[in-house]
Amino acid sequence: MNAKGITVPGDGVSMDRDPAAVENYKFQRVIVVVGVVLLSMKLAAWLITSSVAIMTDALESVVNVAAGLIGLYALHLAAKPPDREHPFGHGGAETISSSIEGVMIAIAGAFIVMEASSRILNPQDVRQLDLGLILIAVAGVANYALGRAAILRGRKNGSPALEASGKHLCSDTYSSAGIVAGLLIMSYLSSAGHDVPWIDGAIAMFFGIVILGTGAGVIKKSMDAVLGTTDAELLGSLLKTLNAHRREDWIDIHAVRVLKVGSTLHVDMHIVLPRYITVREQFEEFSKVKAAMKAEFGRRADVNIMAEPCHDSDCPHCTRECDIRAAGFVEWVEWTLEGISGKGVPK
Repeated sequence: MNAKGITVPGDGVSMDRDPAAVENYKFQRVIVVVGVVLLSMKLAAWLITSSVAIMTDALESVVNVAAGLIGLYALHLAAKPPDREHPFGHGGAETISSSIEGVMIAIAGAFIVMEASSRILNPQDVRQLDLGLILIAVAGVANYALGRAAILRGRKNGSPALEASGKHLCSDTYSSAGIVAGLLIMSYLSSAGHDVPWIDGAIAMFFGIVILGTGAGVIKKSMDAVLGTTDAELLGSLLKTLNAHRREDWIDIHAVRVLKVGSTLHVDMHIVLPRYITVREQFEEFSKVKAAMKAEFGRRADVNIMAEPCHDSDCPHCTRECDIRAAGFVEWVEWTLEGISGKGVPK
């Protein structure tokens, strides 16, 4: 790379921004803008009604906006191309962002539980529920639509930050729905002459615990990413792709490792090939493996392959005719999750 930061031949690092990462960033901007609008609606509903349950919903939206801003910055970093200081890209910023969001959700849940406990012990009357519930219901529907879109976009582009934002928006919607239902029940009982203001605090308590659990789940997923925990679903998709594009000379594939850094997948694998093929033929086979990965995972798949020469014990699993064959072909090696992640067929 020259002094102006432009990639030159031989530098080995592409300076093009990942289109998926840029798309994630733009979508996150929409989440932040809509989040501010919905937060304003919920704060208005809280001030109108003085309901601690509605305060719960408003507080979660405060976390939504704050986490959305953090996620926006993380996705801005993740969209940057790899450079000399960050050869694996900047995708790790997404993992940091989702972990911070998880902590914020958990803190909000804990605060809500404390406030709900106080309101249960010291119930207060709720005012003007009609208008407040309408505002919460409209905000909830908008949250759900945006949250589902964020989850689908995050999964498509492999963005943990965007997916975390979407799940938080959906959990916010579930909270809103429960709060509306609970307050409607309270309103009905009150109109029937029953003194039940404690229901407001009980509803807040329940959803505070739910929000606390959501935060814990987001934190766990982020920690799994940091620790490099095996993603069985991702490894299964990889196995399916390899089996679908299997070629005659791919005698065996093993020692497969997948590391997810933000939206980028770093894949390492060992492939057993006929021992007599040329370096050029090896390169062609590797290109086909990488093409299969790109077809499934797109640009975000970074694949490194190590070639291993076949042994006489591999002959029963090889269909190619050659002068050094020690035994006839019997069957191909069946690639399984345990097999490709292990050391391969014992020699």
